Amino acid sequence: MTSVFSFDFQTLPLRPPDYAATLGPTVLIAPHPDDESLGCGGLLALLREADVPVWCVLVSDGSMSHPNSVKFPAAARQALRETELRLALTELGLDSSQLYTLNLPDGSVPTPDTPTGAAAVQRLHTFLHQISPKTVLCPWRRDPHPDHRATSELVRATLATLPLPPRLLEYVVWAWQRAAPADLPQPGEATGWRLDISAVLPQKQRAIAAHRSQLAPGIIDDDPAGFLLSAEMLAHFAQPFEAYLEVSS
Repeated sequence: MTSVFSFDFQTLPLRPPDYAATLGPTVLIAPHPDDESLGCGGLLALLREADVPVWCVLVSDGSMSHPNSVKFPAAARQALRETELRLALTELGLDSSQLYTLNLPDGSVPTPDTPTGAAAVQRLHTFLHQISPKTVLCPWRRDPHPDHRATSELVRATLATLPLPPRLLEYVVWAWQRAAPADLPQPGEATGWRLDISAVLPQKQRAIAAHRSQLAPGIIDDDPAGFLLSAEMLAHFAQPFEAYLEVSS
């Protein structure tokens, strides 16, 4: 009989809150405003609680969540979502001035094999070279969203250009809910662990709440087809832990 491999984030070993500080100076790379809070809000809060430096790189302009809005045209949506991100970072204890934006197109984040993607890799290289973080956080490489996958490709291409690349940890956003079996870590591919964030869970929830345009009923009210985080989706991020993966190779 052929055995079927299954991967369950809930069964990953749990590490204590003080493990966060061992990551050292950290750069979080978020495809969209809200991914930072959803995927890593607890870890970021614990890092700042331990007085560890943290920076945030926003990859896309975030403008496609409500593409049919007239009240909020693209430039206004971008400004709104960046403002929400800065508020969320403040809730997590970060200095929102430590935000670096790439302003790539939401919904069409390029991969490194394109001219725009190659230019983004160069910008990321310059930024990481200047910061010299010990750890970089980016989405799980097969997180079920094309922008998340493209972001992972950009990050991995960038790290390959650094003589002493930082540790890469991959967080999950859509993989909690939408992952097909092939999207999940395969046998021997990655090690995973959960981080106990129970002490800072209220901060994480406030950071998520700062993204008002993404939460029902929303503040962009003239695009009924626009994106809002579902209650089912949000439930994954109300848990007292976060999951992280580290590819073995």
